[in-house]
Amino acid sequence: MRDGRPVTVEVTADGAGLVSHAGSALLGQVADQLGLTRALSTRLRVLKQRRRGHDPGRVICDLAVMLADGGECVSDLGAVREQDALFGEVASDSTAFRTVDRIASTPGMLDALRAAHACARERYWELCGAPERLTIDVDATLITAHSEKENAAGNYKHGYGFHPLGAYADETREALAMLLRPGNAGANTAADHVTVIDRSLAQIPDANIEMIEILVRADSAGATHTTADHCQRCDLRFSFGYDLTDQVRSAILKTPEDAWIRALDQDDSERANGQVVELTDHVELGTWPKGSRVIARRERPHPGAQLSFTDHDGYRFQAILTDQVDTDIAVLERRHRQRARVEDRIRDDKDTGLQKLPFRAFALNEVWVEIVMLAHDLIVWTQALCLDGELANAAPKRLRYRLLHVAGRLAFSGRAAKLHLPARWPWTEALKAAFEKLKTLPATA
Repeated sequence: MRDGRPVTVEVTADGAGLVSHAGSALLGQVADQLGLTRALSTRLRVLKQRRRGHDPGRVICDLAVMLADGGECVSDLGAVREQDALFGEVASDSTAFRTVDRIASTPGMLDALRAAHACARERYWELCGAPERLTIDVDATLITAHSEKENAAGNYKHGYGFHPLGAYADETREALAMLLRPGNAGANTAADHVTVIDRSLAQIPDANIEMIEILVRADSAGATHTTADHCQRCDLRFSFGYDLTDQVRSAILKTPEDAWIRALDQDDSERANGQVVELTDHVELGTWPKGSRVIARRERPHPGAQLSFTDHDGYRFQAILTDQVDTDIAVLERRHRQRARVEDRIRDDKDTGLQKLPFRAFALNEVWVEIVMLAHDLIVWTQALCLDGELANAAPKRLRYRLLHVAGRLAFSGRAAKLHLPARWPWTEALKAAFEKLKTLPATA
């Protein structure tokens, strides 16, 4: 209907100069501006077999842009391949697959890809400023496999697939590391947590690593002696969920009512429901690192929630293990609760290529996970550098519907091209401003 009158739309295939996914070109330009494309090209150049062949670094960068744009597999490169005026020359599906295969099969290339990622992160921190405090959130998730893929296995929820363990920077929303694991990998495998923490530290620029206070945060799966000891050896603070052991439950039940203090909301106000207390002097922590503390929290469950046999007097209890030295235990407990944001990061990555690992070989899927991490950060970096307001924090799906997937028309004059965006699209001005803002950033040295 148009103005209350029925309209018949005739569809033709004769449009000239039209491009779809025009906003996704912004992602590629951010990758170039931050030196990611060049870093990938430099570190992966040994994979290039022919002088006139596709640059492996550019291929990986195109795959990352495609995933950030909402693609799920290598063949989705076709959405941008035929628009070389906007996206440049994009490799064929078979060339892209061979690039991933060579990275997987050549020793050191996966580390080279991670090093290029760290190089671009260093440039991003130079532009936006390094955080004074960095919280590394470590958490695992389940990925379902619907076919027989290498190392896919049954998981603790009776599903089948993989059980990757990831790490994200809470303050900057960046992806730091992810370890792809079989579905039957243990949730509290200390060696895996140590590997992910070490890979995360390798992503922090050398110029900042000594000056930033770093906190490693995890649920009870991270509360192992090996992981806690490793954090202290690396001069990292930790905050882990802690099991309600018999000793902890006994200490909670012996705590007088006036010892509990109000928990805090995220805006620093007191919570109407929730109190905290420190139990460090009432539990044995001799086997844990020096300075370890236990803080417990109690709250009335929300209507309809089921209490367990470990709960008492209508309260639900939780505990954390930490070596932070802050005296305000309500602040420490609130800081630990903020790790819930890692679920948003994982959800975003599942919407950016992680949900469907496309290859049968495990080594190829390991490379794919690294490209997903690149795509995650391309979105975050683009939002921080080029966008404002709601779009600066929008989830990938919303960003795609409003900016990345918008259509446009390319007009050429000599060697110059002008991208005409829809005049009446509600977010056209935001996208135009993003392209213009990117041009004002200093070039990479």
